[in-house]
Amino acid sequence: MGLSYLGIFHTVIGIIAIVAAIIDFIKRGKIDLNRLTGKIYFYLTLITSLTALGLSKHGGFNPGHIFALFIVVLILIAYFLHSKKQGNNRARFFETFLLSFSFFLSLVPTVNETFTRVPLGHPLAKAPTDAIIGQTLLGIFILFIIGSVFQFRRQRRINKSL
Repeated sequence: MGLSYLGIFHTVIGIIAIVAAIIDFIKRGKIDLNRLTGKIYFYLTLITSLTALGLSKHGGFNPGHIFALFIVVLILIAYFLHSKKQGNNRARFFETFLLSFSFFLSLVPTVNETFTRVPLGHPLAKAPTDAIIGQTLLGIFILFIIGSVFQFRRQRRINKSL
């Protein structure tokens, strides 16, 4: 696959973060920073995004680095809302959305890198512009929209019951 040691570390940590988020989505319907899986997602996504800054297929600072920095901003704002706005029910909407959006954005380079590298020797896509990548990301985006509506409605019910 041609991965450096940093690339291997980045990939392993990123996979663990994605798995933790999926577990939280299945169990709680959202990434919950009060739970171990939510904390794993937060910290490992932070590490994954920061290590992405040391990786580059094309040399130098590129749009992928901006993407990684944007994800860092999203999760840090969500963490701030979680820790500093505990009694604010409106903050829960934003916290949940920002964490879910960061997860969706994390899947963009994940799909791109996976599809252009796997299976070894005959990857599913030759370039990030291949249709299979676009179609997969469109499907993930539709799931993100559906999930966001579900999370919004669920949080509204929770806020009303408090």
